[in-house]
Parts: sequence; C-alpha cells; structure tokens
Amino acid sequence: MPELRPSRSEGELPTAMPEVARPHWAARLKRAIGVLGLCFAMAPLLGSAAELRKIGVSLTDMGNPFFTQIARGVELAARRIGGAGVKVFATSCAYDLQRQINQLNSFIDMKVDLIVLTAVDPVAVQPVVARARAAGIPVVAVDVVAGGVDATVMTDNLDAGRKACEFIAQRLRGRGNMVIINGPRLSSVIDRVQGCLEVVGRYPEIKVLSSDRDAGGSTPGGFAAMTEVLSSHAHVDAVFSINDPTALGAERAAVQARRKEFFIVSVDGSPRVVSRMRDADSLIAASVAQRPSLQAQKAVAIGFDVLNGKSRPEQTILIPAYVVTRDTTQWPEGAWRD
Repeated sequence: MPELRPSRSEGELPTAMPEVARPHWAARLKRAIGVLGLCFAMAPLLGSAAELRKIGVSLTDMGNPFFTQIARGVELAARRIGGAGVKVFATSCAYDLQRQINQLNSFIDMKVDLIVLTAVDPVAVQPVVARARAAGIPVVAVDVVAGGVDATVMTDNLDAGRKACEFIAQRLRGRGNMVIINGPRLSSVIDRVQGCLEVVGRYPEIKVLSSDRDAGGSTPGGFAAMTEVLSSHAHVDAVFSINDPTALGAERAAVQARRKEFFIVSVDGSPRVVSRMRDADSLIAASVAQRPSLQAQKAVAIGFDVLNGKSRPEQTILIPAYVVTRDTTQWPEGAWRD
C-alpha cells in the first residue's frame, strides 16, 4: 500500500492547502482508502483457517469394539486439532441403509464441519454424500469405500486376507479342509475374502468346504454360521473368519458342539481376541490386526485439510495390517491395544 507522507513535520494534514495541491492529495487519499478496503475484505480469506467445531460420525455397528475405537480415534484427533470444545456426534446405523442416510442428512442440517463415514452401501450413500459436499462439508470414509467422498482411509484388506490365509496354509502344511465364514457385502469384507482365496488358490490340496455363509460380522452370527458348518461337515481343519466378533461366535459354537479339531484365524486383532488366544484351550490361533484409531485420526486430519482448501495427493490411504498370535510381543505404531 502506498505510504501517505504529511507535508507538516507534526504529522498532520495541512488545514489550508493551495488549490493546486488538493486534487493531488485527494487522489492519493482515495487510492489509499480503496487499498485499505480491499485488504480488509480479503483478510478472512488470506489470514484465517476454518475451525473444527462439530464432527458427525456415522458407523455401521457400534456394538463392535472396532467401531467404538474409530469413534474414540475421531474424538482424540478432534481435540488435538480443535481443542476441548469440539463436539463429536457418533452414531450407529446397525447396517440399516435408510438409518444411515437419515443420520447423514441430520449432520448436514446441523451444519457440522466434517463427516466421517463407514458406509453400509458405497453406491446408495453417494447422493447424500454429494449433498454434504455441496454444503461445504468434507466427507471422509473409514474402513470401507464410499462413492463421492473426499478421501478414504482403510486397512489394506486384500493384504489382511492374504496374511490370514497364508498363516492357515503354512500351519496346515498345504493340505486340509477349511471354511470361510463370510460377512456383510462391504468392500472390506469382500477384499479380505478375495485375498484369502488368492492364497488358497496356490495350494491345490487345501479344500474350501464353505465360503458364502454371511454371519453379519457379529458374535451371534458367527455362532449360527459355525453351528451350520459343523452340522454339515464331519471334519474341519481350519476356519477363516472375516472379523474377531465372528471368530468368537465360531469358537463358542465349537465348544457347544464339542469339536476342537480345527483352529481359527480372523481379522481385527482386538484386545479381547488377543487375550482369548493366549488361553491354552483357545481355538483362535491368530488375528490379522487393524489399527482403527489410527484410521480415524488420519481421516480427521485429512478432512481438516480439505476443509481448509488443501488437496490430497491420494484419495485412498491404506493402513498395513499385521499378524498377531499368542506369542506377539512387539506392536507397531497405532496398534489396537487401548
């Protein structure tokens, strides 16, 4: 901005200027006032960052400890970025699509600053995701993909399935009967099963007896699905379960049926399963551990960047998983241990 330099030493504009000088001073004053006005108008754009005050979280199943860890991770990141006053509205849709759509619409009406989403259906949620983004609300998916979001943070589920079933194949020494207890048609579940089948396909002497039973990702569902499997097959050597709650239900079914000829490998690495597998009589031999809190924290950080106009070089961020057994003593960053 041009500097106004007064003609008098005391720093005041002259009270009586020659007529010839007035246009000169008037023009300079007019230009200066215009520049000042422009600076004030641009100040909010140049000098201030968007605040994080309210976050809406829609998860599929808060009865699953994995998703409660995601909710806690969102809260932790929110407090770190926005301070203790940030409000986090965490909801569960119980795999009900319409309920999730209603939750997302409610967040939009509340004018939250960010939405963190675990989608029930990646395609069906796309219109409401588009409505949120049109309202200036970034949407970041966690755990599973969702159409139209700003970014997705998830476990590398293909790799998780591969690691789980490579563990099974090695323990079976390349031969035996195995069962896959499936789950909801979410991208994470689909990828885990696909990764498992890729590995098993390299072992022609491993026979998959069943792979399509949907246990709903829950302990009661795991119990029901495994009960059916045991009633249909006289001998099973190994079970791959798509998550830890399902594995716990499968183990309960085995105990009730007095069957213990097989071992179970799952995905999650939850503290409950890690503790259970250390019991001498546990059928759960391993779990491929996720890092739900780390996923959530990255999702909030990415959403905050989007809120402030920063672009992301990647739309999908994959978090590596790792195998946990009863002998595991070293844990990577963000491990699920709290």
